[in-house]
Amino acid sequence: MDPELERGSRRRGWLIGGGAVLIGVAAGLAYFAAGTPAPSEAPPPSVAAPVVGAPAPSFDLETPGGQRVRLADLRGKVAVLNFWATWCAPCRLEMPDLEARAAAGPDRLAVVGINFDESAAEVEAFRKEVGVTFPLVLDPGGKVQRLYRVLGYPTTFFLDEEGIIRIQHIGLMSASQIDEYLEEMGLEP
Repeated sequence: MDPELERGSRRRGWLIGGGAVLIGVAAGLAYFAAGTPAPSEAPPPSVAAPVVGAPAPSFDLETPGGQRVRLADLRGKVAVLNFWATWCAPCRLEMPDLEARAAAGPDRLAVVGINFDESAAEVEAFRKEVGVTFPLVLDPGGKVQRLYRVLGYPTTFFLDEEGIIRIQHIGLMSASQIDEYLEEMGLEP
């Protein structure tokens, strides 16, 4: 291939990918701004914002099929908590990479997709369309999202085997970034 054409093709790819990230973040911020919780719905002041090095806030949510997923049940494995929405283009782009990692290491890795306040039917249709087998859970009213102080999609937390937050990533992750984070967590990609 002509080197000039190849460079132009790469630039277009970066521009398209960067544009998708910006659109996803802007849509997420606009969505949250429009649906900002009333002060009574915000996490109590005594609940610390999740930060790297702190225990992850506990949750107990259900999949569209009624399977319960609790943070406590993920202990003993590296956990990846991916906050997402069906309308989020960057979320759609990274889901297959998360699925590949989840399928490759189920003994040591638990991936959970936490959806923001969409219907069970929407989440189930997305799961089937994208081919996700790891749990996609519903967060009615976005209570867990508020606990984790999620401001845009996708937002991903990597937890160690004890439930301590080790990495937080806001925005689209590439396959190589996911692999780097898993290596930092002690898992081979």
